[in-house]
Amino acid sequence: MKFIDEYRDAQGVQDYARALERNTKQNWTIMEVCGGQTHSIVKFGIDELLPSGVTLVHGPGCPVCVTPLELIEKAIEVASIPNVLFCSFGDMLRVPGISKDLLTVKAAGGDVRIVYSPLDALKLAIDNPQREVVFFAVGFETTAPANAMAVFQASRQGVRNFSLLVSHVLVPPAMEAVLSSPDNRVQGFLAAGHVCAVMGYTEYEPIAQKYRVPIVVTGFEPLDIMQGIYMCVRQLEEGRAVVENQYTRSVRKEGNIPAQKLIREIFRVVPRKWRGIGEIPQSGLGLQEQYAAFDAEKRFGVAQHTAEEPAECISGLILQGIKKPHECPAFGVRCTPEHPFGATMVSSEGACAAYYQYRRRTH
Repeated sequence: MKFIDEYRDAQGVQDYARALERNTKQNWTIMEVCGGQTHSIVKFGIDELLPSGVTLVHGPGCPVCVTPLELIEKAIEVASIPNVLFCSFGDMLRVPGISKDLLTVKAAGGDVRIVYSPLDALKLAIDNPQREVVFFAVGFETTAPANAMAVFQASRQGVRNFSLLVSHVLVPPAMEAVLSSPDNRVQGFLAAGHVCAVMGYTEYEPIAQKYRVPIVVTGFEPLDIMQGIYMCVRQLEEGRAVVENQYTRSVRKEGNIPAQKLIREIFRVVPRKWRGIGEIPQSGLGLQEQYAAFDAEKRFGVAQHTAEEPAECISGLILQGIKKPHECPAFGVRCTPEHPFGATMVSSEGACAAYYQYRRRTH
């Protein structure tokens, strides 16, 4: 398949593996920030091709995984209201709350629907004016433009029965939270290519400079990731710490300017709580005051709800790159996709889900 097979070329991957073996003189720990990259790394065994001196750890790059328990509880409460038609991407339905998930609400008669775009949810609101339609707006900067467009269109068309339950998070503050932790061992980053396709990568340059860590914007196929690792290790070995772009076929330094403008029109930067990590200042997006009428938390009075994370789940340590999934005593035993302790086991981008699917028999 054109534009995929080229980036899964086994010979090219092996060439980079040999180049890394030749050029790695010290021990380095690199974090990939994107859950999609994590799945590629585990699925294709990329980490097993690396020299012993290069260690990959998995970061908070799965938006479903970092959605805090209290947001899941708010979603469950709103979705249980009789007149509500609750819309979400499919991977949110299995994320566990305190005692149930959104799929359980659906099984009990709640009108919970899987959609493929927030604009699908907006159409449902237009077609069902007697119902309250809520879209669970989860994601990094990647999904923010589509969610912003849904609010923009709803406002312009005067659709009053549509709202968002917003749980948007931002990548750069999470990277800073990892780097400033006393337990940090990350020396370089593979940045998420799809996030940078929207936002560009100038906002990573102050981080690279402040913390003296190389950051390489990287794609998602095996050859992308191996090249990104090679570029990062080369910087580390040379004592450099700058932002480089491996994913040149999709990412420009300035990003998508019209998308950024729309995001700023609809959203503002707010503090955001991350599941298993806690609150990170200025790490999320919330609706601007002029669009507060589309805020489901305010509309349904659930803004002040809180919930405590389960003590047995170590997803917070996994999302910070401190531990790997197989180091959890519950992994694959008490915590499985059928009976998950946390979102990292059920999300399509979760590190625990990747290890369960591809590595259960090797650890």
